[in-house]
Amino acid sequence: MKSPVGADIRPTSDIVKESIFNIIQFDIEGRKVLDLFAGTGQLGIEALSRGAESVTFVDSKRESAELVRENLRLCGFAESAVVYFCDALAFLNSDEKFDLIFIDPPYDSGITMQALQKIIEFDKLNEHGIIICETKEILPEMLPFGTCKEYKYGGVRITKYVK
Repeated sequence: MKSPVGADIRPTSDIVKESIFNIIQFDIEGRKVLDLFAGTGQLGIEALSRGAESVTFVDSKRESAELVRENLRLCGFAESAVVYFCDALAFLNSDEKFDLIFIDPPYDSGITMQALQKIIEFDKLNEHGIIICETKEILPEMLPFGTCKEYKYGGVRITKYVK
């Protein structure tokens, strides 16, 4: 998989990615996934490699969208994915619903809460669906999500919500 050039895209560290997939290891197969703020696409591509039915990748940077398309092609998953080059929050206004949503915006952007609120407002998560947030922020419990669990890896927090 190709990595970004420069500091505009921050790939998830290997230890955090491994931890995320240990947390959701039994909740991926056959799922419809959204990789919001996709960056390199590594979270969504990992989900595809673990049996996700499909992944929708969204990023507002053209370089990121192109990098995701290239990585999907290199990994042989282009047929199971769609990549959108658009604002992530605007994308959440669509009618599409998902079983698993990754929210991994640029750190310290303050956009995670906005994304969570839009997911609730537009009912983007299917029943028993999961949201995984990778941030440096402490996130609150959010209704209608019944379960909220936080994991900490250095300065990074992984928050898991279940509907």
